[in-house]
Amino acid sequence: MSLNPDPFEPVRLEFHAGKLFTGQDIRGTDKTYDDLKQAYQIAILAKKKFFQDNIFVHTFEYYDPVDKMPLNGKSRIITLELSKLDKVIRKPVDTMNVKEYWGVYFRYLTDKSKRRKINEIMEREEGIAMASEVLQTISRDEIERARLMSEYKYQLDTQSKLVYAKREGEEKSKVKIARKALSKGASVEFVQEITDLDIETIRNIQAKLS
Repeated sequence: MSLNPDPFEPVRLEFHAGKLFTGQDIRGTDKTYDDLKQAYQIAILAKKKFFQDNIFVHTFEYYDPVDKMPLNGKSRIITLELSKLDKVIRKPVDTMNVKEYWGVYFRYLTDKSKRRKINEIMEREEGIAMASEVLQTISRDEIERARLMSEYKYQLDTQSKLVYAKREGEEKSKVKIARKALSKGASVEFVQEITDLDIETIRNIQAKLS
C-alpha cells in the first residue's frame, strides 16, 4: 500500500511485479515455463490521486502500443486508487460491480459507520468473504514472510526517495547554471557540455528566456 505515491511509483510497481513473477521456482526436469503461475502486483494507492482520470482500477500488462498487440503473459500490475471511491460508496450495493465491491471493502473495512454496507458486500461477493476468513487464519510463517517483504520494500523505497531527492536537487542546479549561461549568450552545445543536460531541455530553457 502507498499512502502518497512517489513519482517513481510506476517503476517501483514494475520492479516488484518482476520479482514476484521470477521468484517462482521452475527448476527440475519435469518443469517448463508453462508451469509458472500468474502473478499479480496489486498496489493500493490510499490518499493521493495518481492517475489523472476518475477510474479507480487500472490493470497493466505487456502490450505493443504501436500494433495494438497484447503479449498475453502471466504477470499483471493492478492499481486501486481509494481516493476515487467517494461516489461509489454512496451507491446501493446491488448496483455495484465486483471491482467496486473490492474497492469499497479495502477503503471502508475499518470504518464502523460503513459496517452494514461492508457486511452486505461480503454476503454478495464470495471472494471478499474468503479474503476476510484468510486474514483471520494467516500463519506465523506467512506473517514473517510478509514482514520480510515489507521490510525489503521499505528499504528500497527509502533509498529511492533519498536518491530521487538528491538527483532532483542536482537537476535544478544544472538548470540554474544553464539558464545563467544562456542569458549571457552561451551556445546550446556549450551549455550541454558543461551541464550534461539533454539538448531538448536546454532549448526549452532558451525559448523561455527569449
